[in-house]
Amino acid sequence: MFIKVAKYLIPKGYSGMTVFPFVFVKHSFDKDDLVLINHEKIHLRQQLELLILPFFIWYGIEYIFRFFQHKNTYLAYKNISFEREAYANEMNLRYLDNRKFFLFLRYLNWYKK
Repeated sequence: MFIKVAKYLIPKGYSGMTVFPFVFVKHSFDKDDLVLINHEKIHLRQQLELLILPFFIWYGIEYIFRFFQHKNTYLAYKNISFEREAYANEMNLRYLDNRKFFLFLRYLNWYKK
C-alpha cells in the first residue's frame, strides 16, 4: 500500500480514495487518520478479492442501481455494498486481521432503506 496526497483527485466532500495499490488522501494530515486509512485498506482488500478491474465495474453498476433506487447521489454512494462494509468496520482497526473473503456480499441489501 502506498499513501499519496492528491488534493485535486479526491471529490469534494471526501477525504480519501483507493485505486490498488494506492490510497489517495486529500491532505497530508489525512495520512495519520487511522480510521480513514483503515476504511481505505478495506477497499484495497475488496479490490484484490475481485482482481481489481471487476471491483470497479461492480462498484459502478451498483452505484447506478443505488442511484435509481434512492434518487440521491449521496445515498447511492453510502448504500454500495463495498462502502457499507467499509463504513461499518472502519473503527475496528483489527477488522482485516480476521476478515473472511467476499464478506462485502453480506452488505448487499437490494431493498430500499
